[in-house]
Amino acid sequence: MSMSPNTGEPSARKPSARTPPAGKPPFAERKYRAVTTFQRRLNAVTRRLPGQTLLETTGRVSGLPRRTPVGGRRVGDSFWLVSEFGERSQYVRNIRADARVRVRIRGRWHTGTAHLLADDDPIARMRHLPRLNSLAVRAMGVGTGHLTVRVDLEVEGAGEGPVIGVSHG
Repeated sequence: MSMSPNTGEPSARKPSARTPPAGKPPFAERKYRAVTTFQRRLNAVTRRLPGQTLLETTGRVSGLPRRTPVGGRRVGDSFWLVSEFGERSQYVRNIRADARVRVRIRGRWHTGTAHLLADDDPIARMRHLPRLNSLAVRAMGVGTGHLTVRVDLEVEGAGEGPVIGVSHG
């Protein structure tokens, strides 16, 4: 017999097999904690690699730049990625506070504006992103919390006037 959480009286209902033991978080929460702990350690190393793609956001509390290794693909003037933890990702929370970001692609920084696309199908989107990263996002992600992020990159040279002293003839 189990105790009723509302009255503290004995309950005739048996505890569910899916209910985690008292004080122990459910599997998805344990997985989230384990993966984020692992990623913090791994990211400290991978963010230093010159070829690693990085997403730089502004910390929503600190105001400091926050760099996160990401996988994704540039398509035209946009960079696409899928967050494995969706709204729980710290960089997604930072984007919600300030959508201005920078992305380092192949060693070169690009400024842009990030858009969180809740209506996009992240599983379908991952089919068009690098396979290894998509596999990692699926493996490390918890439940169906994936979220598509599109960064509209600023066109280089936009807003600059004509180059003076150059002949076009």
